[in-house]
Amino acid sequence: MTKTKTLRPLSPKGLKTYSLRTRPSRIEVGSFGRVYSPKAPFSAFLDSLPDILSAADFKEFVARLKRARAGAKPILLAAGAHVIKVGLSPILIDLMEKGWVQGLALNGAGMIHDFEIAFCGRTSEDVASQLQGGRFGMARETGEFLNRASREGAASGIGLGEAVGRMIARSDFPHKNLSLLAACSRLGLPATVHVAIGTDFIHFHPGASGEALGATTLRDFFLFCSLVASLEGGGVFINIGSAVILPEVFLKALTFVRNKGLAVETFTAAVFDFIRQYRPSQNVIQRTVGKKGRGYYFVGSHEIMIPLLAAGLKS
Repeated sequence: MTKTKTLRPLSPKGLKTYSLRTRPSRIEVGSFGRVYSPKAPFSAFLDSLPDILSAADFKEFVARLKRARAGAKPILLAAGAHVIKVGLSPILIDLMEKGWVQGLALNGAGMIHDFEIAFCGRTSEDVASQLQGGRFGMARETGEFLNRASREGAASGIGLGEAVGRMIARSDFPHKNLSLLAACSRLGLPATVHVAIGTDFIHFHPGASGEALGATTLRDFFLFCSLVASLEGGGVFINIGSAVILPEVFLKALTFVRNKGLAVETFTAAVFDFIRQYRPSQNVIQRTVGKKGRGYYFVGSHEIMIPLLAAGLKS
């Protein structure tokens, strides 16, 4: 072993260098952002973003969405409950009405918040304070209306998304114009709801039927499989704010469709969430798109990113 006292620092003398001008570099000024004038259209704002990292991905993703619409390829939207809780329903409904969304998938919590907004214009109880006294999840109308809709849907042979959307659309609820499911019913768009029994408080209400919930959400799964099959050739799947349920449903639907011999390889998938999470990353982006598809992961608050996306599409 060499003793420390015998070591001598190496000298930089004779170091081989080259000109910075000849070195390959990953960033050049041509990719820099440009100052946006408020007098210019919003499309100019998108163009002003740097062609670097997430900004470049965002511009590319918006372009893919526009190509999908121009080519009559579906854009499917999967949304977690938080998307509704932060007030994005009007923006998403507008995209549906303008032809930017051809299918909607919600988890059970999304269905609940969608109903509560339509019914009384308010949702998202204080779980911590309500839980202490055993009052969490005890809203009577939410349990009664949604469980009745599931039972009626099962009796009619339709899915849960269609059953709840039809119920809200035909109601006199004061805010039904803000319901995503009712909008799908009104516009004739497929809407699916994917329930995990025991995760939503309506499952322990007296009117809950495991048979009805199971039958209607299973029908919705196979309807969702049909939507996934239609992505081939340039369609787009977007997961916003669902960390577990909808990424898992998408993965299972994709393997089912491919097992049936239907090619779903050339499509785009994207995740919007406020943190990077395992299942959306793996089940929507990494494991699914393969060599012919393209995946994007955008990190940021939904209440900022989704209005920005909508404005980019409409610009």
